[in-house]
Amino acid sequence: MDHLQKMKTGKGFIAALDQSGGSTPKALSLYGISEDRYSNDEEMFELMHAMRARIITSPAFTGERVLGAILFEKTMDGMIEGKYTADYLWDAKEIVPFLKIDKGLEAEADGVQLMKPIPGLASLLQRANERHVFGTKERSVVKLADTTGIKVIVEQQFELALQVLAAGLVPIIEPEVDIHSPEKADAEQLLTAAITEHLDELGADQQVMLKLSLPEKDDLYDGLVQHPKVLRVVALSGGYSREEANERLARCKGVIASFSRALTEGLSDDQTDEQFNSTLDAAIESIYRASIT
Repeated sequence: MDHLQKMKTGKGFIAALDQSGGSTPKALSLYGISEDRYSNDEEMFELMHAMRARIITSPAFTGERVLGAILFEKTMDGMIEGKYTADYLWDAKEIVPFLKIDKGLEAEADGVQLMKPIPGLASLLQRANERHVFGTKERSVVKLADTTGIKVIVEQQFELALQVLAAGLVPIIEPEVDIHSPEKADAEQLLTAAITEHLDELGADQQVMLKLSLPEKDDLYDGLVQHPKVLRVVALSGGYSREEANERLARCKGVIASFSRALTEGLSDDQTDEQFNSTLDAAIESIYRASIT
């Protein structure tokens, strides 16, 4: 089986192991590593890589329930048991590797936060190919149901997706609707309509993936799930607890999880391997169950 076949027909979910830059200290502190344990970015990222490597090498983390994993650039360039992370994921675990390529968000305008420019994009995509990565992930954020803002955010996402497709990779388009938005349901409706328009314009041989917020209306993404240009629709946890995220996900037929914080909830640096693996196993099982509805 190859990457595409696994992603198309496999049962399970995508693990988002891609916290970077600004979100790393928070991710580490939730894992029980306080800021006094590192004195610079390099040490911080080493600790983060160790945490990710511990997850990836855990006997609970296999391709039977985890279809793919989204990596931060430094994780892609890092090694696990003598192999580049993406090769280890596929060769040892049969898990499809993705790379987060966005470089953070612009300030809010028209109710959305666009992606910042991505310098060196072409060489980053080339390196992703060399590292045997299957696809990319690119996040922007919708705060309000603003028609102008949503039109612009979707245009930016698809413009980048076309560059990713041209490089031979599969893009995960992620315009996240903030779960705290006072206009969340309306924003999701507008966003779904705008995405559908752009999907209809893709070429016959072009397919993308979508990573969207867990919707207020359970069947909202049905049309996207069935769209011939969509390889898979995945959902982010977005700040919901794992329990609530799983409940919402289970009601969205055909949508699978791509959780980050909700996946690592309960994991801690000071756990024994037995405790760590059993906590991770329970988390993976609950997210897997919610993903196969």
